Amino acid sequence: MLAYAEKLTLSPGQMKESDVQPLRKLGFSDLDILNIAEIVGYYAYVNRIADGLGVILEDR
Repeated sequence: MLAYAEKLTLSPGQMKESDVQPLRKLGFSDLDILNIAEIVGYYAYVNRIADGLGVILEDR
């Protein structure tokens, strides 16, 4: 799952059906895989918006 998420984050244009097959073999359903892709895509989106607007994160 993490290898899939990393590739989707770093090189989304290179994703292929063959990237999904290992997840299915490990027991992930198509809905699980969709959820992984949605979460990865959401975080990429939010980070790009924040970076593009120069948002400074709060210290914790």
